[in-house]
Amino acid sequence: MSTYLQSSEGKFIPATKRPDGTWRKARRVKDGYVPQEEVPLYESKGKQFVAQRSQAGVPPGMCPLVAAESKREREKLERSKAKKQEKEAARQTKAPTPGVLVMPPSTHTQQKPNQQSSGSQDVNSVAKTLEDTLRLNGSQEVDSAKQLKKLRKKIREIEQIEARIEAGEQKSWTRISWTK
Repeated sequence: MSTYLQSSEGKFIPATKRPDGTWRKARRVKDGYVPQEEVPLYESKGKQFVAQRSQAGVPPGMCPLVAAESKREREKLERSKAKKQEKEAARQTKAPTPGVLVMPPSTHTQQKPNQQSSGSQDVNSVAKTLEDTLRLNGSQEVDSAKQLKKLRKKIREIEQIEARIEAGEQKSWTRISWTK
């Protein structure tokens, strides 16, 4: 691995050219010299012992045969668990995520600001679809009723803002700070 040249006088490093064009002299190397880069890194006895054990893959004090058997059993259990999970995933139908509202395509019509009467009809139809989709069993029904009440309040506020815009009290859909 070394780049030493051998001559009748011994080993030496040949002359080299520097980047600026000047030459370095050839340097003589004594017999038995190992350059710093080629010296192996020191390892204590404990590190060597741990390295040997880790190559075998067995914890200290455990028989390699017992370790191999337990590894096979563990892999077998992992494979069976993976198969069970795949079967369960295939059985389960994809249920809608709770809290996500899927609107029918017919209610996604955009209303113009000058159509106030049709807007309230659209609001009522949206409220009815919300009621139908949010009907749940048990304690979740109370939560859905609260959500429905909040949504209706927001719709009322939107209608009030639209009325102000039409009346000229408000110029655009900017947020209004409610102060009492």
